[in-house]
Amino acid sequence: MKVVFADTFYWIALTLPGDASYARAQQVTDDIVTTEEVLTEYLTFFCAAPERLRPQVAMNVQAMLSDPTVRSIPQSHDSFLTGFDLYLNRPDKGYSLVDCISMQTMRKEGLNEVLTNDRHFEQEGFRAVFRDS
Repeated sequence: MKVVFADTFYWIALTLPGDASYARAQQVTDDIVTTEEVLTEYLTFFCAAPERLRPQVAMNVQAMLSDPTVRSIPQSHDSFLTGFDLYLNRPDKGYSLVDCISMQTMRKEGLNEVLTNDRHFEQEGFRAVFRDS
């Protein structure tokens, strides 16, 4: 089974049926690697969501954490420092710290494909699956 990295973009698209990428996100059958930092960003995205959506998002994260096809890499001081190093070394880019941590995690895990439409990943040599036509 192919393994891909899931960015926050993917989890958001999967949550919102009205999202332009919802149908495509539903079709992903690959095994997934993500990070706790990505899950934190996902939860934060919905922090001001209507009351009915917040519990759904929390349940989604619980489901991800127990899904055998999803591996969530724990956040650590090392992941922060490794991501922060990339952040410091790309002052000309608009990369978020979470994206830098994701990119460094992908390198460490030997992953090339990421479930996102974020061109920043392409700038680092990764394939942003949702940018493909």
